[in-house]
Amino acid sequence: MIKLYDRGVYLIDGTEIVEDSAGALEEIKSHFHYTTSKGEAKKGTMAYGIISDHNVSDSDEALQLKFDSLTSHDITYVGIIQTARASGMETFPIPYILTNCHNTLGAVGGTINEDDHKFALSAAQKYGGVYVPPHLAVIHSYNREMMAGCGKMILGSDSHTRYGALGTLAVGEGGGELVKQLVGKTYDINRPEVIAIYLTGKPSKSVGPHDVILQIIGKVFKNGYVKNKVMEFIGDGVSALDIEFRNGIDVMTTETTCWSSIWRTDEKVQAYFEIHDRADAFKALNPESVAYYEGLVYVDLSEIKPSIALPFHPSNVYTIEAFRANAPEILKKIEDEAKALCSGAGSIDLLGKYRDGEFYVDQGVIAGCSGGTFDNVVAAADILEGNSIGNGNFSLSVYPGSQPAYRTLVENGSVGKLMDAGVIVRSAFCGPCFGAGDTPAHNEFSIRHTTRNFPNREGSKPTGNQMSFVALMDAKSIAATAVNGGKLTGADEIEVTYSPLDYKFNKQIYTKRNYDGIAHPEKEKSLLMGPSIKDWPTMFPMKAHMLLKVSAMIFDEVTTTDEIIPSGETSSYRSDPYKLSEFTLSRRDPQYVSRAKAIRTEAEALLEDNDTAFEKVFTAIKAAGFEVNSNNTSYGSSIFAKKPGDGSAREHAASCQKVLGAWANFAYEYATKRYRSNLINWGMMPFILKETPCFEMGDYVFIPNLKKSILEGDATMTAYVIGKVITPFEIGMDALTQDEREIIVSGCLINYYKETRTNQ
Repeated sequence: MIKLYDRGVYLIDGTEIVEDSAGALEEIKSHFHYTTSKGEAKKGTMAYGIISDHNVSDSDEALQLKFDSLTSHDITYVGIIQTARASGMETFPIPYILTNCHNTLGAVGGTINEDDHKFALSAAQKYGGVYVPPHLAVIHSYNREMMAGCGKMILGSDSHTRYGALGTLAVGEGGGELVKQLVGKTYDINRPEVIAIYLTGKPSKSVGPHDVILQIIGKVFKNGYVKNKVMEFIGDGVSALDIEFRNGIDVMTTETTCWSSIWRTDEKVQAYFEIHDRADAFKALNPESVAYYEGLVYVDLSEIKPSIALPFHPSNVYTIEAFRANAPEILKKIEDEAKALCSGAGSIDLLGKYRDGEFYVDQGVIAGCSGGTFDNVVAAADILEGNSIGNGNFSLSVYPGSQPAYRTLVENGSVGKLMDAGVIVRSAFCGPCFGAGDTPAHNEFSIRHTTRNFPNREGSKPTGNQMSFVALMDAKSIAATAVNGGKLTGADEIEVTYSPLDYKFNKQIYTKRNYDGIAHPEKEKSLLMGPSIKDWPTMFPMKAHMLLKVSAMIFDEVTTTDEIIPSGETSSYRSDPYKLSEFTLSRRDPQYVSRAKAIRTEAEALLEDNDTAFEKVFTAIKAAGFEVNSNNTSYGSSIFAKKPGDGSAREHAASCQKVLGAWANFAYEYATKRYRSNLINWGMMPFILKETPCFEMGDYVFIPNLKKSILEGDATMTAYVIGKVITPFEIGMDALTQDEREIIVSGCLINYYKETRTNQ
């Protein structure tokens, strides 16, 4: 059972729940003998204390946070370091972990990705960071094992930066926010609300972490219950879970669109840190005697059943039992959605996989920060011991999350059990999570213990009429399905004796191979810049007025970052802003790039004081009473999407638009804070529309005195569609900090820091 409370709650002594009401405080006083106020009780959450310890502002609400460490992988760190260099960084001021778990392969998509790895090693040497070579660990496994600590805060340029189960409040953001930390600035945010996730009971042996978190995602994603908030895990059920079980739940909280997560800690967390030779990283974390939460999700773990998140989102959740009972109807719905994504073309047949009352899948994958944990792999091995996945179409791959975990899995026999069953065991690599490893064939159905199953992610190219299907499941049920040769099977349908979890950690695997230069920069070192690594192009500051041309209109309910800048084959171009920008919206609107480039060419002419191409539109604007010319008007492209930015933290979803000359997004709302922050850090306006847009593709939108409005913090502005008739309409912008205002009008974060240094 999962229940969402429709109002705030007080938690008393970590166990008793009192719903917020006019008489709640009096009830707390009379029954529990605590005298408090709501304001004081809000300070009783674990999140409140950790955030306050990292806040350097004078305000308790307008926060300016400094993190304990940073982390990035090899499709984000080059751009971040390049931006930070251009912004004045001389050394890494705090520990910065550079992992190599995305562009792990030596060559993908025509570029030599090892250039990026050598760049990172030279950067770790020059600026004083940690370099984790390819295949050694996925980003989050490494940070759990080596960097997390109770009461710490970690900022990462990957959306699944979550170490809450280890008492660490971790945040996934776009690269611009890491740059701010690297140049000594702060992460600015209003204090987030905190939602309690009250776990009680104990899961059955057939249930794994994915089963639990998928059911939670299904309850809270669409209604935005935890959006941009902290999920705080409490209750007696926490201690019923082993650490890797908690980690598996925690890393997937990203898919709820929460801001971060934190769990109460206990002796199991203490033992985890002791195993990793970091006993001093532990301290007990619990809510205060009275803690107030803005909402509560009540989860009875004993009632969770093996589950499946069907295409095309982690929130599309059913129990496996319910899906199988209604498979033809559900599959027809997915087929219809897939055909719509492919504009009706292509040979899509999911119903053909439903035979004799059973559904058959083509592939299984257990991998990465969510699936490749020690406990998950041991459980899968126990289920597959003595069995075979068969010689047919079905395949199963397992990617342990780190080399230390891999070694222990070899020692305890788990790897042998898997290999003997026909499973392919691979090294630590995030590829299956973003479309660069085990990508299914057209019309194939893959079940995965990974993080996402978006339609444009793991091999599908709807605009090319190529569609594969990914569903998320727990490792246990994936292994049960493998035992049956691909016939969808819940782990509760098989008999198995699970091995005791005797986890060990060999730190030497890292110390003998990683480069650790924390606090020891070698400034005389040179960065190794391969030919695929490019500096950011020049970006120009905003002029007084803004003229935009609408270059994309997307009316999907949610637009993911994968649709804005695809993952997979594009990853090898992440160090070249020009080449990467060629993929912008390529799977959603293939003509966008050519339209945006044409607008950029016009904008370049305007920068050279050539008004000729704008004579007609400038004349119309002047007729409305505004004096416009090349000296006072910025010009660029813009896109409209109902709710853009769900999914990855990748800043490229914004930077690629900027490289192509964009100045703004229009939206009803932004799916995540991180995407909105990415727009701002690349000098783009995150406009809000309250009504259906009155502009169309190719229309000009003029916003007079925009620079002044932004600097003065105006919440609403009047814009004009410039056509045969000039149509005014209202646009808004959620509150910006002073720095964010200046970043936008400067044209981007790099320009802002250049100006700051010049003025000092």
